[in-house]
Amino acid sequence: MKKSISTIVVMIMMVVISSCGAGRAIMRNQNQSSTQVHLKENNFKVIGSVSGSAEAKYWVLIGGRKRQQMYNEAYAEMVKSAGLMDGPRALVNLLTEEHVGGVPPFFLKRTITVSGHVVEFNR
Repeated sequence: MKKSISTIVVMIMMVVISSCGAGRAIMRNQNQSSTQVHLKENNFKVIGSVSGSAEAKYWVLIGGRKRQQMYNEAYAEMVKSAGLMDGPRALVNLLTEEHVGGVPPFFLKRTITVSGHVVEFNR
C-alpha cells in the first residue's frame, strides 16, 4: 500500500513539475520588396546576429494578444537592435520561432522570437 501511494505521489509530482510546451520555427520572407542584390563579389561582411521577442499569457484561454501583433512587436524590436541606420546594412536569414507552453487550458504562455543576421556592404 505504501509503495503504491508513493508511486502515485511521484507520478503526480512529475506531472506538476514537468514543463509542457510545443515549439515551431518558420523561415519565410516577410520583406516583400523587389530589391535584388547579386553577391558575385566579396563586398559584404556579416556583422552579427540580432533577435527580438514578444510574449503573451492566457488564463483559462482569455487574454493575451493576437499572433500577428506579437510578430510585429518582435520584428520591430529586432530591427531596432540591428542598427540599420549606421551604414549600408541589411537583415538576412530571418527566422521566426514560436513556443507555446503552460498547463492547458488553465494557463498558456506564447512566445514569438524573430532572429536574423546583419550584413554590411563594403562597396
